[in-house]
Amino acid sequence: MSDRLPAPLRAYRLFAVAMTPLTPLLLARRQRRGKEHSLRLSERRGVSAMARPPGPLVWLHGASLGELISVLPLIERIHAREVNVLVTSGTVTSGGLAEQRLPRGVIHQFMPLDVPLFVRRFLAHWQPDLALFVESDLWPNIMIETSQRGVPMILVNGRLSENSFRRWRYFPVTIGDLLRRLDLCLARSPADAERFVELGAPHVVTTGDLKLDGPAPPADRAKLAALQGAIGGRAIIAAASTHAGEETAMIDAHQRLRANFPGLLTLIVPRHPERGIGVAEIARAAGLQARLRSRGELPDATTDIYVADTVGELGLIYRLAPIVFVGGSLVKHGGQNPIEPAKLGAAILHGPHVWNFAEIYAALDQARGAELVADAVTLTAGFAALLAQPEARARVADAARTTVEALGGALERTVQSLDPYLMQLRLRQRADNA
Repeated sequence: MSDRLPAPLRAYRLFAVAMTPLTPLLLARRQRRGKEHSLRLSERRGVSAMARPPGPLVWLHGASLGELISVLPLIERIHAREVNVLVTSGTVTSGGLAEQRLPRGVIHQFMPLDVPLFVRRFLAHWQPDLALFVESDLWPNIMIETSQRGVPMILVNGRLSENSFRRWRYFPVTIGDLLRRLDLCLARSPADAERFVELGAPHVVTTGDLKLDGPAPPADRAKLAALQGAIGGRAIIAAASTHAGEETAMIDAHQRLRANFPGLLTLIVPRHPERGIGVAEIARAAGLQARLRSRGELPDATTDIYVADTVGELGLIYRLAPIVFVGGSLVKHGGQNPIEPAKLGAAILHGPHVWNFAEIYAALDQARGAELVADAVTLTAGFAALLAQPEARARVADAARTTVEALGGALERTVQSLDPYLMQLRLRQRADNA
C-alpha cells in the first residue's frame, strides 16, 4: 500500500494535530457531563499507569457497552489460549461493565482520542501483536498508526448499515484506504459483507452476529429477589435502552393501559443512565408516581413508573417483565439489541427504525417472535393485547427464543477465522521462551 494518504485523510490528520492543545478542554467538558472517568483521563491521552505484561498481546476494541457485551465470549476464548488481552472502550458505562465482567487478568483501558500523538503513545506502551476492532468503530489515525507499525488488524462482527454505506460511497478513495489496511473483515451478515467488499475491504468473510452467541445478561439473585418482593403480583411491562421521545410514548401507554390493567407497573431503562432523572420528571409531570433505581429506591404500591437508571442490570428487567419494548426503534436511532430479551423469554415489541439489527428483527418478525409498532397508539395496543392474552404472549416469547437459537454459531466461526493469527502468536511465544 502506498504511504501517500488520500487528501481527506491528510486533512483529518492535520486537523487532529492542530486540535491537540485543545484536548484538555474537550476532556474537561466531557468529564463535567459524566462522559469521562475522572481518575483515568490520562488513558485518553495514551498514558497508562499499568505495565504491559510480557508475551504476546491481543488488543480488542469495542466502542461502547453493546459492542463490549457482544465480544465477552470471544475475549474469554482468546484469554483461554494463554494470550494476554487488552480491551479498550470509549464510554464510562463500558468501563463499568469491564470491571464487572472481564475475565481475571484481562486489562481494560479507555481508548485514546484519535490524535496521532496520543495513539503513538498508546501503541508504544502496549505494543500489541494483533488488533481486533468490533463492528464499525474504525478511527482513521488509530488505523493508520497501527498499520504503520505492522500490526495485523481484523474487524470482528463487522457492521456497515445501509445509511453509512451510502455516505461512504461519496468518499470511495478515503474509505478504501482505511479498509485495505485490514488483514481480515469478519462481517456479521451477507449484506454487511457485500457492502464492505464494494467499499474496498480485500478479505471479507461472513461469520454471523456475535450478539446471537452471547450469554443472557446476568442478574444478581439478591437484587432480583428484592425487586420481585417489592413488585409482588402486579402486571409489568418494560422498555429497554430507550432514547429521548420513547419514554414519553411509554408513559403515554401506561396512562392508557392502567384503566384496564389496575396496578400496572412500567419499568423504563434509559439507554444513557444519566437521563434517568429527566425520565422521572416526565412521568411526574404526567401525574404519575416515579422512583429511581440509581437512588437505591424500590417500587412500592404507589409507584407507576420505575426508572432503572443503572448500568449492567438489564438482566434483572428481562427476568421480571414478560413484555419488553426494545428502544432506539421508535426514534431514528437504528434499534437496540433484541437478542437478550428473546433469550430470557420476553415477548418483544419494537418500532420501525431497526437497521442496526435489520436481519435479526426481520427473522423475529417473520417467525412472529416480535411485533412491529409504529407509534404510542400502536405501542399501547401491542402491550394491551399481550397483557390480556398470556397464551399468545408465551407463543411470541417461544418463537423469539427459537429464532435466536437457530441463528447462532458466529462465535465458533469467528474463533476459527482468528485461529491462524492466534497460533502464530503462540508459536512466536514458544520460540522466545526456547
